[in-house]
Amino acid sequence: MTTSDTSTETLTAWDRVQLARNVQRPHTLDMVRGLCEHFVELHGDRRFGDDAAIVGGMATLQGRTVMIVGHQKGRNARENVQRHFGMPRPEGYRKALRLFRHAEKFGFPLLCFIDTPGADPERESEERGQANAIAECIMAMTNLRVPIIATVIGEGGSGGALAIGVADRMLMMENAIYSVISPEGCASILWRDAAKAPDAARAMRITAADVHELGIADAVIAEPAGGAHTDIAAAVESAALVIREHLEQLTGDEIATTLACRYQKYRAIGRFHERQQALLGVQAGEPLPFVV
Repeated sequence: MTTSDTSTETLTAWDRVQLARNVQRPHTLDMVRGLCEHFVELHGDRRFGDDAAIVGGMATLQGRTVMIVGHQKGRNARENVQRHFGMPRPEGYRKALRLFRHAEKFGFPLLCFIDTPGADPERESEERGQANAIAECIMAMTNLRVPIIATVIGEGGSGGALAIGVADRMLMMENAIYSVISPEGCASILWRDAAKAPDAARAMRITAADVHELGIADAVIAEPAGGAHTDIAAAVESAALVIREHLEQLTGDEIATTLACRYQKYRAIGRFHERQQALLGVQAGEPLPFVV
């Protein structure tokens, strides 16, 4: 499929997965350059080392200091090796946690940019406490006493994305995706056939429109025709307008109100519809059969 001659209305979920993975899409540093006036990158987790798959630091946005944390991919083989294909190791998430605490200490609003296929699954990362690092980030963000805006700019994969995605506002680029597992992984588990990834992508409802309809994303950011990679400057400006709008709303609230709303936001995620028992062929009071 060529994105340049395809209307966004006709794109399938699998088409959007391909757009979300396009290596020429704007990455976190592109967003920072288009959104902020100044940016000072901070490095290291003060425990083990620095992880180039997570970038972060202080920036100036319309005269206000903000903290930036985001996944960073590369645009070619050399850059992707350096950035570990945007898959953070534990030291990356512990660097993010350090910056979360720094933002809270000085009262800087936190802007997160999500673009990862998932956290690094290698043995060395597991030995250094990958699961614990992700859990600590999630726990910290739930009670962080500053406004948080998270924007999914490409792939939002599994716990690797959720680790910096607990926010007061969750925004998504039009062709971004957000999922608990990759379509290929889902297809391999359910059908033992990764070739069924397009079917999995449709069934999982991972597109921005689906995630917004489910009440997880608060807004969908329009992209240029053909995808964000066709006009990076326009895509970044579109995202900047929406981020500034939501940041202005959040910074006008008392922090106690912000925390209460954050709690309610995540308590409300997850809906189900009760099927009529008669349609399932069971009597009242009997347990319902498992239905996929």
